[in-house]
Amino acid sequence: MGKWRIAKGKLCDTSYLFWQHFYIRDMNEIIVALDKANIYQGNHLVLKEVSLNIHKGEFIYLIGKTGSGKSSLLKTLYGALPLAEGTGTVSGFTLNHLTRATLPLLRRKLGIVFQDFNLLSDRTVAENLHFVLKATGWNNKSERDKRIEVLLQQVDLQGKELSMPHTLSGGEQQRLVIARALLNNPELIIADEPTGNLDPETSDDILLLMRNLAKRHQTAVLFATHDYRIIQNFPGRILRCHGGKIIREEDMR
Repeated sequence: MGKWRIAKGKLCDTSYLFWQHFYIRDMNEIIVALDKANIYQGNHLVLKEVSLNIHKGEFIYLIGKTGSGKSSLLKTLYGALPLAEGTGTVSGFTLNHLTRATLPLLRRKLGIVFQDFNLLSDRTVAENLHFVLKATGWNNKSERDKRIEVLLQQVDLQGKELSMPHTLSGGEQQRLVIARALLNNPELIIADEPTGNLDPETSDDILLLMRNLAKRHQTAVLFATHDYRIIQNFPGRILRCHGGKIIREEDMR
């Protein structure tokens, strides 16, 4: 992919024509870039002067105590909290300039995995995935079917297409959530305590699955957790929320 930038107000190639002055691409493959970003919950400053980069294909742990700001940071990255101070881009979208129109475009570049699954309880496994694909522009049913088949195989849920979510184990439900997150080939997966409700063995399985799929798809993953056992068993780059700041592991040595 060649380097290109869009000047404000200029209409250019691709389906995002109208939105291009919000959208920047570059060859350096930085998926997330924050510079001196202040993260707020309402009027409360949660994290101060956050500066970090996440590159394509990186797997990063985000750790910290409950209330330390992990979820606030994640919400800022997927646009649920506004960024008013400092600068930030995610998958090329400038967080400071998100609108109702551009927010859905950003989220199509992301996969989000929650601790509590957020599955549609009245729909089958396949219908949960069809719902997301149709909402993001996949109008051809045969193409949706093929995409769902591929991902269910990758998360070892083949044969479960007609199952209802409540009939699945906790680990199987989280595998379905991971499949849902990967439907649109995201550049970044944001995982907020995805193993928090799972037993240790299942937690290990889910983590290994996410790491392997991220490597296969060259997808960056920001994995928030307070389970230090996982980090000891499966080491990786660490960002720590502490004292209102983000501290990089390399700065703690």
